Amino acid sequence: MNRNYFLAGGLMVVAVLVATLILYPHLPERVPSHWDIHGQVNAYSSKWTMLVITPAIMAGLMLLFATLPWLSPRHFDVGAFRSTYLYIMLVLLSLTAYVQALMLSTGLARPVDISRALVGGICLMLALLGNVLGKVQRNFYIGIRTPWTIANERVWNATHRFGAKTLVVGGLLGFVLTLAGTAFWIAFAIIMAAALIPAVYSLVYYKRLERRGEV
Repeated sequence: MNRNYFLAGGLMVVAVLVATLILYPHLPERVPSHWDIHGQVNAYSSKWTMLVITPAIMAGLMLLFATLPWLSPRHFDVGAFRSTYLYIMLVLLSLTAYVQALMLSTGLARPVDISRALVGGICLMLALLGNVLGKVQRNFYIGIRTPWTIANERVWNATHRFGAKTLVVGGLLGFVLTLAGTAFWIAFAIIMAAALIPAVYSLVYYKRLERRGEV
């Protein structure tokens, strides 16, 4: 089962590399690599960086996810939710591949509203992550890791169940608003709130338990 996730990730890396190789001869020598808040290009890089950097980042991400279970201390092992953990890896790899596709598109001078496209992709990613967030058990690498969730398993579980709802709702709402043509900063504000509210919730919930003498 676990091998299937890494196989899917490896195929994703190869697909990105092959697609970049195919389009490489058609790219200009310098391609857009950074944009400002208004979606205007403010930095360029040599086109060979597109061939190397993104596949390397994706491969490095897979290596990191393969290593973290070994690094995890006892009682904080990601092995207890391994399939969810590897699902999160695939979601992050997909976002990286999506960003590469956007960069290739702009490099080929195809019109792309990079700010809107990127925020829309992040919204969808957060919704996909929120869908499994409630299954993430206490660890040091994945999830809503505040001092209060790390300190208490009950707070961790409650916060992640709550955070799953805010991320799914916020991510989908932001994605729909992005598709509808709403100013991208509105969707960005929604997903930021969806990510930050659970952190505040973890503090409030911990203090409630503390007043009751339950922590």
